[in-house]
Amino acid sequence: MEAQNTQTQRGVILALSAYTMWGIAPIYFKSLQHVGAMEILSHRVIWSFGFLALLLILSKGWGQVRAVLGRPKVLILLLATSLLVGGNWLIFIWAVNNNYMLDASLGYYINPLLNVLLGMMFLGERLRPLQWVAVALAATGVAVQLIQFGSLPWIALALAASFGLYGLLRKKVNLDAATGLFMETSLLLPLALGYVFLFANSATSDWSANPMNTNLLLMAAGIVTTLPLLCFTGAATKLKLSTLGFFQYIGPSLMFLLAITIYGESFTADKGYTFAFIWAALIIFSFEGLRNHRSNKRQAAVS
Repeated sequence: MEAQNTQTQRGVILALSAYTMWGIAPIYFKSLQHVGAMEILSHRVIWSFGFLALLLILSKGWGQVRAVLGRPKVLILLLATSLLVGGNWLIFIWAVNNNYMLDASLGYYINPLLNVLLGMMFLGERLRPLQWVAVALAATGVAVQLIQFGSLPWIALALAASFGLYGLLRKKVNLDAATGLFMETSLLLPLALGYVFLFANSATSDWSANPMNTNLLLMAAGIVTTLPLLCFTGAATKLKLSTLGFFQYIGPSLMFLLAITIYGESFTADKGYTFAFIWAALIIFSFEGLRNHRSNKRQAAVS
C-alpha cells in the first residue's frame, strides 16, 4: 500500500510538471518572437530529433525503432501523425507569437470534448447523456461567436482538431511516446533541414550573425518539446487515466493567465461568451467523468 501511495505521489508530481511546462511554454516561444514561426518549427524538429536520438542511445531503445522500420502500415500512420503534430506545432507557435494566446488556450480547452466526439465517430464509443450536454454547450459557444459576432475561433478549432486527430491515430500505433515522437521528428527532419538550409531567408537564419542567446534558445527547442512529454509518459504509467485527465486543464489555464496578465491580450466579448460556454461544458464533463469513475469502482467492489 505504501509503495502504491509513493508511486501515485510520483505520478502526480510528474503530471503537474508536464502540464505546467506545457502551460508556460508560450514564455519560451515569446522569447523567440523575432524568429519566424516556420523557422522555429524547423529547429524544434531538428533539435527534438537530436535530443530523442541521444535518449534512445542511453536507454538502448533502438530495437523498437528497427521494428517500426519493418512495418510499412505503421510508417504510413506515423507519417500522418507527424504531419498533424507538425501542423499543430506550427499553428501554436504562430498563434503565441502573433498575440493569439487566448485562442490557443481555448483550443486546448476544447480538445478533451473533441476527443470524446472522435471516439464516438471512429472508435465506436458511446456518449453518456451528460457528455452530450457538454459537447452541445461547447458547440453552442462556437455558434454564438460565429452568429453574434461574425467571427470563428479558427485557431482554437485548428489546434483542437489537429491534436485530436493526432491522438486518435497515435492510439492505433503501439509505440511508447519517446520512440513515437522520434519517428515523427525523423519523418519531418528532411523538411526541417531543407527549410533551414535552403529556403529560410531571414535575419536569424544565419547562425554566425545571431546573438549567442538566440542560437541557444533555438537549440533548447528539443528539450522544451521532449521534457514535458517524458514527464507525461512517466505520469501515465503511475496514474489511472481518469486521474490523469483532471490535470489536463492546467496547461490551457496557465496559457489563459499568461495571455491576460503578462502579455496584455484583450478578453473581448466574443471570446468571453465562447470561454463561458466551454468552461461550463468542461465542468459538466469533469463532473460526469468523476461520477462515472466512482460508479465503476463501486460496481467492481461489489463484483
